[in-house]
Amino acid sequence: MLHTDFGRLCQLVREYGHLRQEDMALLTGLSQAFLSMLESGQRRLTNIDRIIVLLDGLNAPVDITGPMLRPVAAAPGLPLRTVS
Repeated sequence: MLHTDFGRLCQLVREYGHLRQEDMALLTGLSQAFLSMLESGQRRLTNIDRIIVLLDGLNAPVDITGPMLRPVAAAPGLPLRTVS
């Protein structure tokens, strides 16, 4: 997972889904500025919490991500936090 190019992944998802970076930001909870730097290679996604947020926001199938990279369900009434 450490060597996965999440910037390229985001770019491909955007292109095939006809999405803007702003749309991806809404889906993933990651900021548009961060996604821009990620896609351009200026930043890398290595924080496991951010990886989970990204994959969950993209609704990546469990058979691709594995159950370990899926968010833990929050207790009822607790708000989910976004990562920027």
